[in-house]
Formats: sequence, C-alpha cells, structure tokens
Amino acid sequence: MRKGETMVHIQVDEQVELRSLQPSDAEELFALTDDNRAYLKQWLPWLDFTLEVADSLKFIEQTMKQEELKNGFQTGIFYEGRLVGVIALHGINRANESTSIGYWLAEDAGGKGIMTKATESVVTYIFEELKLNRVEIKAATGNVRSKAIPERLGFVHEGTLRQAEWLYDHYVNHELYSM
Repeated sequence: MRKGETMVHIQVDEQVELRSLQPSDAEELFALTDDNRAYLKQWLPWLDFTLEVADSLKFIEQTMKQEELKNGFQTGIFYEGRLVGVIALHGINRANESTSIGYWLAEDAGGKGIMTKATESVVTYIFEELKLNRVEIKAATGNVRSKAIPERLGFVHEGTLRQAEWLYDHYVNHELYSM
C-alpha cells in the first residue's frame, strides 16, 4: 500500500461513503471522538486510551497495517463528506472464512439510517468481495440502537454472551448475531 492510498472504498449511496482511514484523518477522527466521548463511553471501552490526536493517529497507523496484512479494516463513515463514525472488520479468520463487524456513530448522525446502510454495504462486501462464509455482530444487551442494526438486516440472534466485556467499572452482556 502506498502512503495515502485508500485500500477500502465503498460508495454506499450519494450521501454515505466508507473509506480506509488515513493519517490525514487523525485530527478529524480525534475531534469526533472527543466531541462524542460521553455518548460513546456508554458502550465502548477504549475512550480512556484516546486522549489526544496522537492516539487517533496511532490507531489509524495500526489499521493501515491490518489492511496491509489483509486481516480486516477500519473505515471512516463519511456522511455528506463529513466523518461521522467508523465501521470495521475486527479481523478475518481464514480457517473458518469468518469475521466480525464493529461500528460506532456520532450522536448527531444517529436516526438517519447511516449505520444500517453502511453495515449492509459492508456485509455485501464481506460475502461478494472477500468471499467469506460467516459474519458476526456483537452488541451490548442494553444498547438498543446497536442491536437494531443486525436485527433490521436479518441477522440471526444466536444468544447472549454473559459478562462479555469490561466497561470501565462493570461487565456488560453481549448479544451475538450472525449471518
């Protein structure tokens, strides 16, 4: 991958685009994270490790290595040209041809169908381009908005993973969905 080259690019519709995060996105990613810190902290465990632009840059550099190794990706979700969130493949299990999707969206971008359309496009990419067999999405039991995405897209609810994630001062259960 050449410096600055975008490896993953998915045009979801006229308003929504998914593209690999690049070092030039670090300031915008950090600002978005920082502006949504309290909102995101309800469900995401990594906010205490993202305290300055350098932390977002380090994350982006790690995601570029992940893409180079063809072991998943982290794409920015751009709505009308503005970064509003991230959607990712956490890794690819080549032995079982499977992966999992994770995502987050800025609070003010919710309710517009952005994440449902982005996830649907990533699922299509997983099956048609990557030729994988299975994709999972996990969402905290109490995270109604996050759980609605796989439910809306026809994923199968496989069950509840008890105390699956440590979230700052308590464990949360996860609902496991697959397609």
